[in-house]
Amino acid sequence: MANTAAEEAAHISKQQQQQQLCGVCSGVLSGDMPAACSHSVCGPCLGDKHKGCPECLQSPEKDKREPADCPKQNGTEAKVPGTESKEEQDVIKATEEIKIQEDLKEAEDPEKPEQGKQEGEPLTEPVTNGVKEEVKEEEVKEEPLGPDDVVCDSCIESPRRALKSCLTCLVSYCEAHLRPHLEKPKFQNHRLVEPLRDIERRTCESHKWPLELFCCADAVCVCQDCVTEEHKGHNTVPVVEARSRIERELKEKQTEMGKTLTAAENAINKLQLNTVNIEEYSEWKKEATDISLPGVYIGLMDRLNSFSRVIVDSTRELCAMLVSLYVEKVKETCKNDKTGIKTTVREIAAAKQNMSIPDPVTHADFLKYAAQVSFDADTAHKFLRLTEDNRKVTNTTPWQHPYPDLPERFENWRQVLATESFYLGRHYFEADISGEGTHIGLTYKSIDRKGNESNGCITGNNFSWCLQWNGRTFSAWHSDVEIPLSVEKFTRIGVYLDYSKGLLSFYGVDDTMTPIHQYKAEFLEPLYPAFWLSKKENLVALVAPGEPLQVKKPSPSTPPETRAIVSETAAQQ
Repeated sequence: MANTAAEEAAHISKQQQQQQLCGVCSGVLSGDMPAACSHSVCGPCLGDKHKGCPECLQSPEKDKREPADCPKQNGTEAKVPGTESKEEQDVIKATEEIKIQEDLKEAEDPEKPEQGKQEGEPLTEPVTNGVKEEVKEEEVKEEPLGPDDVVCDSCIESPRRALKSCLTCLVSYCEAHLRPHLEKPKFQNHRLVEPLRDIERRTCESHKWPLELFCCADAVCVCQDCVTEEHKGHNTVPVVEARSRIERELKEKQTEMGKTLTAAENAINKLQLNTVNIEEYSEWKKEATDISLPGVYIGLMDRLNSFSRVIVDSTRELCAMLVSLYVEKVKETCKNDKTGIKTTVREIAAAKQNMSIPDPVTHADFLKYAAQVSFDADTAHKFLRLTEDNRKVTNTTPWQHPYPDLPERFENWRQVLATESFYLGRHYFEADISGEGTHIGLTYKSIDRKGNESNGCITGNNFSWCLQWNGRTFSAWHSDVEIPLSVEKFTRIGVYLDYSKGLLSFYGVDDTMTPIHQYKAEFLEPLYPAFWLSKKENLVALVAPGEPLQVKKPSPSTPPETRAIVSETAAQQ
């Protein structure tokens, strides 16, 4: 039945096409007025009096009335409702059935485009749905995190990019977790800045502002409030600019040193080559003596000898200049904290010269060898607090300090080392101690920092030598062996080291220098001042050379003759 209906619909369409053509000239009708006979005739044919309608042979001027039973417009019959024939009604029903079947097929297959619609009708719904799907995809899609992006600290399962960092909470937030800070009144006083990596290390401990400035006078990073308080009047620049300047200076120094070394190596190679050539020529001249020209030979030998002396002297001067320049560069590099070099190497010539100088006796004699000493913050235990430019340390147990985890830091023993080391020659420094259980001494840099065994303490190994104040008297510790000492109390201790002789002495500093204990050992590595603050409120303050005593403690009523005689202990290496 569907095929029959399709054939009938095609026949009707063919008839409509024929009705849209002029019956006289077969031209296409385009908005022409209908003929008087209601047949399909174009305008030019109607205006021609000699031509008539081929179907009724009626002149267009004779009958201009429009019959009511057959009206036409633009070549198309205007059907009166209810006047269709039975055949046409069957065709219309067949067409509607075909359309319903196609709609049912489209409902079963939604991906198949809609058929049967009129030409030129826009497909509005699929386009609209496509736009919506694209918008949704753009909303859901998010750029992946890069290596330089700061991650939200509140997103645990699926990390997202942080939008802001809170200097009050010290936490970075994404757009979703940032809403409480933007909407709730209780967070209005929090300071929000652009996302920061390592926000705790980049934030000022005092003012909670980011460290965005660099103080050129003190060589430290500061915040915007530090400029108006502790660093008022100092020259400050942005951190990025300061970093670029320091890197540029280091690169220039490196380039200059490389050029100097290259020039020196080339000069030495040329001098060595010239020396070899002259020596070979001299040997050849000795073997092939020209008897006929003795004067020339003697003069040539004199010239060669003078050339040799000039070359040797020039080489020695050049080597001495290079050594001096190299030593100065190394010293300058060691002074820079950013290089991480902690050991200061002294000249061997100075150590040999000290062998002939008598040992110091008075306080003024010891001050001749005084050294500036400061605590190394990278080695301090987390219970130890450093103040006064790292020249004072206090045991604040049980309060810990937010020091970064470093391989050099002591983990179990509440100890700290000094930044400076003693190697070759004579050295002296002073320290004020307070509290029972305070230890002061010297040790090697290779001491264990992470273990909890006794060899990680300055009292329990054979490469550490120290003095302890237990609240009543002093004791000497070495290799986990204690030697009690009957010495009166001193608040200031002087430490004297003669590295070349292998002598380490501890003195009580007062109006006079009172010997407390002396070690004699063979030192194999540079020695670092070491301090163990075993109990709470223990305090050690490094004293500048010649600084007067702050408070003089009264001495106990002990007869002078009972004072301890200096004892010497030989360390087993």
